[in-house]
Amino acid sequence: MPRKDVRGKQGAGETGDGVEAALDELYATAPAGFVARREELALRARSDGRAQDARRIHAARRPSLAAWTANLLRRSMPQESRRFLELGEALREAYGTLDRAGIKELSVQRRSVVAALSAQAARLAAEAGQRLSGSVRQEVEATLQAVLADPGAAERWAAGRLETALTPPSDLLPGSAPPGRTARTAPARPAARAPAKDELAERRREHERQLARAEEAAEAAEGRLRERRAELAEADGESGRAGERHERAQEEMAAAERRLHGAREELRLSGQERREAEERRRAAADALARAEREAREAAREAERAKRRGGG
Repeated sequence: MPRKDVRGKQGAGETGDGVEAALDELYATAPAGFVARREELALRARSDGRAQDARRIHAARRPSLAAWTANLLRRSMPQESRRFLELGEALREAYGTLDRAGIKELSVQRRSVVAALSAQAARLAAEAGQRLSGSVRQEVEATLQAVLADPGAAERWAAGRLETALTPPSDLLPGSAPPGRTARTAPARPAARAPAKDELAERRREHERQLARAEEAAEAAEGRLRERRAELAEADGESGRAGERHERAQEEMAAAERRLHGAREELRLSGQERREAEERRRAAADALARAEREAREAAREAERAKRRGGG
């Protein structure tokens, strides 16, 4: 009885724990099947008495193909995605302290990692039956750029429920203000006094540590992507070999079917010949029986004629 009371209260409008799992499943669905699956999940929640859950599920918007691909990457590669988010944090810290040359170097590394990860996302989408056009791949790259540059974008992508592609901030280019910060104008005149030497040295050492962390994170991400490419190449090779074995098996099966057909035809012909031979044997047996009867009748007739002649 208490279980029914709790369920009744939930039906009055409380959100159940299952709505988050339902939304996760919904945003893992390909865009073409999104609406139909959304209606199924909303109807299920409504039938269970979870009206608020049903309204929340029904309010979910179908993601664009680029957004769905970014969500797919986030869900399919959780460890790589977590490290990518950590790389974004390190890069944003580095942008806040590095000089122009350091920012330019990090920008080159950032573009390399984003390009490799977006290529992996395109492969995942292709495996799921979705071929990405050039414009959609650019939207995926822009989304990943935004994740690295903007903590808000990183938080949205981490949830795995993007509805539209993200746009990186305009200040992401080297030489501009660091992402998430406002550009500062140059002072009209030099500062009253320069910072102390030890403070300047400590800032430089911190810059170097942040740059080293960012470079290590970028190199680790590139290494993992190379490993994934190698795994994909190996899987492609295995798939090709499996396809060849499948073709050979089909050819062997076709040959076996032809042999089976020939054997069945041979069995049919031999059965027909056997039946014909059996019919001939029965006819010969009948003829023999008649001949034997006729011979016995002739022998009896000759014996009777002999007796009549002797009497």
